Amino acid sequence: MTTFELDSEMMKNISEITHRPQVILTDIDDTLTDEGQLKSAAYSALWKLKTAGFKIIPVTGRPAGWCEMIARQWPVDGVVGENGAFYFRYFQKKMRRHFEIPENDRIKNQKKLKLIESEILQKVPGTAVASDQFSRLADLAIDFCEDVPRISEDQIQLIKKIFEDHGAVAKISSIHVNGWFGNYDKLSMIKKMLIQEFKMTPEQIMKNCLFVGDSPNDEPLFSFFTQSVGVANVLNFKDQIKHMPAFVTSASGGEGFSELAEVLLRIQQT
Repeated sequence: MTTFELDSEMMKNISEITHRPQVILTDIDDTLTDEGQLKSAAYSALWKLKTAGFKIIPVTGRPAGWCEMIARQWPVDGVVGENGAFYFRYFQKKMRRHFEIPENDRIKNQKKLKLIESEILQKVPGTAVASDQFSRLADLAIDFCEDVPRISEDQIQLIKKIFEDHGAVAKISSIHVNGWFGNYDKLSMIKKMLIQEFKMTPEQIMKNCLFVGDSPNDEPLFSFFTQSVGVANVLNFKDQIKHMPAFVTSASGGEGFSELAEVLLRIQQT
């Protein structure tokens, strides 16, 4: 476990959270996980929160194949995947799937992404296609530190630029640069899921949801949600994120998420 000193007056320790959210929206990589693994503290925290009546929705850049399993087997109420390309919800023994882009267009987009993949691998030595790419339906994930030695920040930015030069959207996570074609993102799909599946109004979404994440691609969610939380390793990106979370944990990764869970469970009991 790594701890960080809170060095920004704009962020507060999570001990200062006083409002109990109904819905917990959480990133996965380096927010629930530590060094790529979902360890017992974070998984136990998910179960404690679920048992206490919180709705839990992971919001991730991870692929459809992973999200199918997460929606079905984890103690969650649904999952938003591939940076907002879809949501899955396993409800009453039936999997509900909503995709932002029709299947025919996704197939066309994958052909365009394949050309971008070739250019990136040629122009950015040391990077690789993410190992989970075979499970993806809507985007291309380029690995810059998950299964390869970390490349430089300039190289990471070059990957992003190549995507954008082709008219694709590109977002940098803690491990991948994800690129896709389509006018959607994590936030737009979160709103769609909460409205369609849980009948929440825009006002209820603002008031009753908490988001927790760790990296630059979470910035729109840090900015949108009043109750936004960063696990402590978000401070690694403080020079890259303009809108930092309102609150931060003292521990990093899954230990930080577990720390947040204990705070929310205490609030519920008061």
